[in-house]
Amino acid sequence: MAQPLMPKATAIWLVDNTTLSFEQIADFCGLHSLEVQAIADGEVMGGMAGIDPIANAQLTREEIAKAEADTSHRMKLAETDVPKPVSRQKGPRYTPVSKRQDKPDAIAWILRHHPELSDAQLGRLIGTTKPTINSVRDRTHWNVSNLRPRSPVELGLCSHMELTEEVEKARKTRRGAQAVPMKASEMPEEPELPPEPPRYD
Repeated sequence: MAQPLMPKATAIWLVDNTTLSFEQIADFCGLHSLEVQAIADGEVMGGMAGIDPIANAQLTREEIAKAEADTSHRMKLAETDVPKPVSRQKGPRYTPVSKRQDKPDAIAWILRHHPELSDAQLGRLIGTTKPTINSVRDRTHWNVSNLRPRSPVELGLCSHMELTEEVEKARKTRRGAQAVPMKASEMPEEPELPPEPPRYD
């Protein structure tokens, strides 16, 4: 079920401004009823200000009134025409201008420590192009004399988890390629052994 934005702050407002049960508030905000009870008792969220879900167009006064009159009623988020945020689409990674000069250092570090990564993986991870990767690899980059291999995680170009995932993918691909069984036509022929000499007992 969809939840309101900032559910705990919404729960604080509902506790302070309505006669809804803890279960109704918990159900609407996606919390446990004991969390709502702790908010009501002032044990948690003491310094947080409540957020009015009516002002945010997430709930209507009619819906609250209906729930206050019937404790079995479960409130639902109000329909809104405000567009919901969407997750970032697949595509080239944006790198702030201040960090773009660090990309060659990160490429040099990955080429040294994780040569199993393909150029496509490296480009996706750091947000760079194959010509740049090749120029660092071949030492033809315009700034090659000032390159200092540094981890892309340390430079803030990717997260440790993203780097680990790409390395694991590359290693699985490599293991899969090594584990492909050879066809019968590709297998080397066994050398014929000379016949054993006759034995005289």
